[in-house]
Amino acid sequence: MNRIITLLISLLAFSSLHAQSRYTECEDTCSHIHGIDISHYQGSVFWETVGESKMAYVYLKATEGGDNIDSKYKQNIDLAHKYGLKVGSYHFYRPKIAQQTQLENFMTQCRPGDQDLLPMIDIETRSGLSKEAFRDSLFIFLDLVEKAYKQKPLLYTGANFYDNNLLGLLGDYKVMIAQYTAREPVLKDDLDFILWQYTGKGHLNGINGYVDKSRFMGNHRLREIRFRHR
Repeated sequence: MNRIITLLISLLAFSSLHAQSRYTECEDTCSHIHGIDISHYQGSVFWETVGESKMAYVYLKATEGGDNIDSKYKQNIDLAHKYGLKVGSYHFYRPKIAQQTQLENFMTQCRPGDQDLLPMIDIETRSGLSKEAFRDSLFIFLDLVEKAYKQKPLLYTGANFYDNNLLGLLGDYKVMIAQYTAREPVLKDDLDFILWQYTGKGHLNGINGYVDKSRFMGNHRLREIRFRHR
């Protein structure tokens, strides 16, 4: 009986691995520099396997708003480093929550000594604010982040959200644009963004379920988002 159970477990594990590896992903067919972002939604990640993949970098969710800390952040950042990925951390911005409170929440997790890559701010919602109030709130926060880390953060937002709310305002920042289509994003002001998150339903050995994947655009390179340790 024990032999039968062991055989069944082995067959299930092989079937799961085969199911993941049967997909042809963007990084398998192009020469761009690819990476992923991870939060607690991915559950337990097998970082040893991810470290053997074509992913060059990972952004890990650290915090959200004023008091939310991602439950997997500490484990993820330690293991991602251990298995050789370049690591950055991100904060999901909530425009109605006091900026200083959000900064303090982020800084408790995103410690400079742990970072290979610029801190990233995830900008996806106006939280019911007017466009003007949202912009005022956001740029106060971005200024605080820049002063705290002594460098401008990387900004993440969707193509439609950018066109509708931030058009012409992010020229001084490095930007990652999310658009889940086969074609590369083209923004209304032709912003030269450096990263494109092209899918929210990527597959990668070592991660159960879907994972967000991104890649560098054109001649942009990883060195452009390195964290400058002073």
